[in-house]
Amino acid sequence: ERGRPRGRARPLLDLAAARRRAPEFPRPERLEPAFRGPRALRNVPVADLARYVDWTPFFHAWEFRGTFPGLLEREATRTEARELHRNALERLGRLAGDPRLEARAVYGFFPAAREGDDILIWRPEGLDEAPASRIPTLRQQEDRPGPRLAAADFLGAAEAGRPPAGGADVIGVVAVTAGHGLADLVAEAEAGGDDYDALLLRSLGDRLAEALAEWLHEQARRDLGYGKSENLTPEDLIRGRFRGIRPAPGYPATPDLGILSEIFRLLGAEAAIGVELTESFAIRPAASVAGLYFASPEARYFSVGTIGRDQLEDYARRRGIPVAAAERLLRRHLA
Repeated sequence: ERGRPRGRARPLLDLAAARRRAPEFPRPERLEPAFRGPRALRNVPVADLARYVDWTPFFHAWEFRGTFPGLLEREATRTEARELHRNALERLGRLAGDPRLEARAVYGFFPAAREGDDILIWRPEGLDEAPASRIPTLRQQEDRPGPRLAAADFLGAAEAGRPPAGGADVIGVVAVTAGHGLADLVAEAEAGGDDYDALLLRSLGDRLAEALAEWLHEQARRDLGYGKSENLTPEDLIRGRFRGIRPAPGYPATPDLGILSEIFRLLGAEAAIGVELTESFAIRPAASVAGLYFASPEARYFSVGTIGRDQLEDYARRRGIPVAAAERLLRRHLA
């Protein structure tokens, strides 16, 4: 969830002390993906995404409290919630048969390693060259028990800026959209005076984008080998009961939306699936999602929480941007 870190303020470690408390994860087995570099998918069937829809955020967007499916049984809202669910399922069924809505995705696997708190990513054909991308990550600084995490920790260490002698780890990079054609459908509903259908379409578009990201993550785990034996229920998928994570820029583990520009560049996302970034790092069309795949068995979601001025200045230096720009990107996480 985006937003200001929750909970009472805790004392902060200085950045050097936080880094001394970085975890020492065992090196996982080397993965050999089914392909390397980016791969684009067009016309992903919307019907295939239905089982991946997480309905709880859908109902929250309509100001229903609780979790799905339990909220369908709450006496105070049962009638309205069930009616909305029926309408949403019916609209989803019509969307699945409407050629104007197109789901697209591009994802890829790249050699990667960590250098300090940075993620180094190489082109598959350029392992002897400088990294194609350097993505800085933020480390937890709040003085709490346990290790202080950064997303880079889920990769093996580079050796003098190069892939380790035993071979680089693999990172996945992904961008998906369920938004092509959605704006036209919303405009059509509004022009016809059907504001309810317009709201329904917007809500379903957001859920379909997340469902597409979940569907593709399942495919990615198979491409990496370890996901071939999965037999997961929809609840398992929603609860993340599988190996690996897919953090998105702007969310607690990777709060800097500016990372999106590196993801788009690595994937050639604009040419591949027709998505673009605004100056404020919003993705167009709407109902689009992008992120990273970490395959390590140790990878888990976490919140960076509050960071200190020392890390802000260090991060700005590593990102190559002014401190004031870093402040704008990370303002919700500043002490």
